[in-house]
Amino acid sequence: MKSGISISCYQYPLQFFGNKKWAFSRLSKSKQGENGRRIITSLAIVLTISNCADIQTTQAQAKFNDVAPMEITLANPAIVKNAKPDAEGWIMKFDDKGETPWQDNWFMDGRFSKVTNTHKGLKVEAGPEAQNDAHHTVLWTKHQYDGDIKIEYDFTKIDDEIKMVNILYIQATGTGDFAQDIATWRHQRQVPSMKFYFERMKALHISYAAFGQTNVESEQDYIRARVYPLHPTKGFAGMKIPPSYKETSLFKKGRTYHITAVKTEDKLTFSVRLKNTPETKTQVFSWDLPERGKVDTGRIGLRQMYTRSSIYNNFKIYTRE
Repeated sequence: MKSGISISCYQYPLQFFGNKKWAFSRLSKSKQGENGRRIITSLAIVLTISNCADIQTTQAQAKFNDVAPMEITLANPAIVKNAKPDAEGWIMKFDDKGETPWQDNWFMDGRFSKVTNTHKGLKVEAGPEAQNDAHHTVLWTKHQYDGDIKIEYDFTKIDDEIKMVNILYIQATGTGDFAQDIATWRHQRQVPSMKFYFERMKALHISYAAFGQTNVESEQDYIRARVYPLHPTKGFAGMKIPPSYKETSLFKKGRTYHITAVKTEDKLTFSVRLKNTPETKTQVFSWDLPERGKVDTGRIGLRQMYTRSSIYNNFKIYTRE
């Protein structure tokens, strides 16, 4: 391979002539080379992945350019059929133990992400370049879920970062001029900037294992809820649902936490417990939902901002009749 071209195991990680910030050009475009010649950048390239541990994203075998609108295969193995309600009326609809290729149950926004099936669960690595929106990543469920919803999963922070955030999206749909089903316009989110989401989606958002972008203290984490889209008069600040919770002492690197998020018509709760430690108390964070925060259908999503890496396991979704 020539020294000016490199291919890694990220989702769309082609680098031409050492330029890490190449543009996401469309099919017929090219660019000017240093010698004045035109260089074609819009080749339909299929990557052959090698030396990637476990099961890597098959999306790395896609074209270099725009991703076409996807068709969702609904026969994914994590879907639970004919489950009976538990004592509280919750019916399990989705159960992903990380034992089948992740692409069977999820689809991804972002060009520089890496997902690996491991014996500990789904290892999700956002792109390594801070301050580059193309290096964010979001995983979405292939199904949409209606009404009251409960989401449970095991979460392990495996990065050393004390900046940026992890986000749980609850019942996301398109708004305004964008289709209700966000899968139909995922090709427009291959650079998954935060702004593109909160201006074009209706959803609930919970930030956790979260730090400010300029933070320097490992104890200055927070847990915060927001409602999308932008508030019509208060803008970004108006999306916040009080209260915010700070310095939680949770989500230490390498420790696994069991998370339970429950959304009902007017209430949102986020419960966290250190796993395999019966003596540890569950911490519960709760919010009263404003009228504009009452979502009732949509997909579930997991966002990691650039540089963040985590493991997710035993991911379950329940609804109530």
